[in-house]
Amino acid sequence: MTVRARGVAAAVALGGIALGALLAPAATAAPARGEWASAEAAAIRPGVVTDTEGGGSCTSNFVFTSGDRTFLGQAAHCAGTGDATETDGCDSGTVGIGTPVTIRAADGTDRTGHLAYSSWIAMQEGGETDPDECAFNDFALVEIAPEDVADVNPTLPVFGGPTGLDTDGVEVGELVYSIGNSPLRLGLSALGPKVGIAVGDAGDGRNHDVYTLTPGIPGDSGSAFVDSSGAAFGVLSTLNLVPLPASNGVIDLAHALEYARAHGDVGDVRLAEGTEPFSAGPAEGLPVPPLPLLG
Repeated sequence: MTVRARGVAAAVALGGIALGALLAPAATAAPARGEWASAEAAAIRPGVVTDTEGGGSCTSNFVFTSGDRTFLGQAAHCAGTGDATETDGCDSGTVGIGTPVTIRAADGTDRTGHLAYSSWIAMQEGGETDPDECAFNDFALVEIAPEDVADVNPTLPVFGGPTGLDTDGVEVGELVYSIGNSPLRLGLSALGPKVGIAVGDAGDGRNHDVYTLTPGIPGDSGSAFVDSSGAAFGVLSTLNLVPLPASNGVIDLAHALEYARAHGDVGDVRLAEGTEPFSAGPAEGLPVPPLPLLG
């Protein structure tokens, strides 16, 4: 069984822990590399909280661009309207394209974007029937308002990067890195950075199971995951109860982007690389979970 680690605004309880068509703004030119806001001063960056109207609060993952449009990634289920146990994107309830999304910026202000793409909506409208696709395609894009694009930087906090897009998945035993920003952390930044270990795949590579010493909690949904070289490979989607208890399901980002290009109204959407180099150094001293005995 899996449950969505959606935000606290639309959650159910599990073991005492909460689980979790509007006019689009005019397009704006996406900054070229070197024209982003500085990584230190950027108000909108990977890891800021997004709060979807009618959905829940989640952690954003990466910055994306398509032509003159700029997006912030989140999990599709962050816009879900059903229970946290609804994990099939082909029949789960969701708000629509154009729904306002509040971006809780790093400078303490609230910015308003809108839901520009949801894999759940795309699959439902397209009549998707592949059960792996329905279970493991959990990705959405929030379009950033024109007036806020100058305040964006794509660098992952703490670790730097991403250095690019991972297209061949992660190997069992490989170390991976993530930043959670759930409101349940009460602003304790030391609880956000996590180092984990990849333990296997599901759904023909569409999902990667990952252990971190403390698994993602409600509000961490949508968090970015990078591999040992800093390449972006996934987005936090679920908390798994079986067959690997307390592991996290991380959807494959390369596959999710390919689906978005083919089935969404977002054009040739691409990952924006960080302006700062990746370093696993900040993870030194963080506990690494043991590789479980499998099989």
